[in-house]
Amino acid sequence: MSDHPVDPIPTAEVAPSLEGDVLGYAFTDRALLVDALTHASFVNEVAGGAATSDYERLEFLGDAVFELAVSELLFRRLPTAREGRLTQLRSKLVNARTLAQVATRVGIAPHIRMGRGEERSGGRARSSILSDVLEALIGAVYCDGGFGAAVDVVARLLGPRLDELLLRGALVKDPKSRLQEWAQQHLAVTPTYALLEVSGPDHDASFSVAVQVADYRFEGHGRAKKEAEQEAARVAYAALAAPPGAGDAPEDAP
Repeated sequence: MSDHPVDPIPTAEVAPSLEGDVLGYAFTDRALLVDALTHASFVNEVAGGAATSDYERLEFLGDAVFELAVSELLFRRLPTAREGRLTQLRSKLVNARTLAQVATRVGIAPHIRMGRGEERSGGRARSSILSDVLEALIGAVYCDGGFGAAVDVVARLLGPRLDELLLRGALVKDPKSRLQEWAQQHLAVTPTYALLEVSGPDHDASFSVAVQVADYRFEGHGRAKKEAEQEAARVAYAALAAPPGAGDAPEDAP
């Protein structure tokens, strides 16, 4: 028994193809699906503000579920990837732009219920609304079928995007990882880092770090030690590997 209020439009008439063709999930409580597709303008303008719910609460829940589901998906798909790589790839998948693109690709826009004013202002194509609705749908799946069902739907929706990122090599390694791989391959050494100086007050400290790569030494600065290390690695990689003839160390490196 659903605890949702009765909607003025029968739930059977809402998004009849969305479950099978897009989500690959059949709702037990289809009122959740209706809510996930309902913009606040529909509630205020069409339904009189009393007979239905909009997607905002489900979006709030779906935002958290989406990030956790993507984390589990990446954990399964990339069993040898380090934390930094997983975090970087997750950020490419869980952001408003990507979610709006996915929503557009799978055709969610025609299913959204919104008021006439929002419709006329282009709301159906607005990226923020599309990404919000996608998150709300994941929240609805979670409420209806649990976390496992939500992970399956996320994998279905974001799988092609993940495959694209991996295929195109869109995941750029952080500077320290990139420098280490290059140094081990070309110089048979592993870069080492040393903290040179910490200056300024505790709440606004500045860190200076040196990275040693064979006989070459480079420095980096940042607001945190890790940030300074990454900057030192970036400088080192640019000097050692980026110029033409990247396999050769520059003659004037410090």
